[in-house]
Amino acid sequence: MGKPLIYEILEKPATSCIIGLCTAIWFYIQKKNIGYSNVGLSYDAAIEGHHWRLITSAFSHVSVLHLVFNMSALWSLGVVEQLGHMGLGVECYLQYTLVLIVLSGVLVIAVYHVLIQKFKVEYFRRVTAAGYSCVVFGWMTILAVKQPSSKLSLFGVLSLPISFAPFESLIFTSIIVPQASFVGHLSGIVVGYSIAWGLIHGMNNYWAIMMLGWVVLVFVLSLKRSGALDLSFIEIENVTDSSLPTVGFVGNGRTLQMAVLPRTGAELV
Repeated sequence: MGKPLIYEILEKPATSCIIGLCTAIWFYIQKKNIGYSNVGLSYDAAIEGHHWRLITSAFSHVSVLHLVFNMSALWSLGVVEQLGHMGLGVECYLQYTLVLIVLSGVLVIAVYHVLIQKFKVEYFRRVTAAGYSCVVFGWMTILAVKQPSSKLSLFGVLSLPISFAPFESLIFTSIIVPQASFVGHLSGIVVGYSIAWGLIHGMNNYWAIMMLGWVVLVFVLSLKRSGALDLSFIEIENVTDSSLPTVGFVGNGRTLQMAVLPRTGAELV
């Protein structure tokens, strides 16, 4: 017999909290009838100054199947929290989860930029991505490098060798879920390998807190600048000096519209 659920939750506190947060956000989105276009990440929205979508898109899921698939894989990957002897553990898990959320989102936009500007694929200008898969694929990749002998369990019925799981899952999700974001998942894998191979390293509690502080600051300021949420109590003073070049945020002052879905593509990540 397996361990009681309460013991597994105590062994995976960070994973359990993230699953609870994503589930609560999904219920809120369903209750308020919020469309993926209101919280997802797209190239046009990022260019218009909606940088807060880097965060909201990661924790938002379009359907219950989308949520269950991501959270099932994340629960299995929670074993990372118990691998402190391998240089992982709870602190490392939280620190690099923040890195994965931010860098994978930035990489998605960078890839979209190249596809749009270089190869003139206008489809990626409007497509909207949402979901936690970038982080899931990132940790899947890190675990594949750090502990290649372990296995990844999906839905409690499908078990994959972790060493091949990132690319197996990439192909699997692309086949069974046509809307799955290949670019988003691949971005998570790329950032995951960068962390596992030491290309991105040196994170500790100090740098994690500093990074979190900047993320929160940019999140709030971009919400204010884009007009996506009424933050009238926050005043941003404009400082103008005619002797200096002007630097500003690009935005169109759009407000958050509930239950209005534009005719654009949606990608699940």
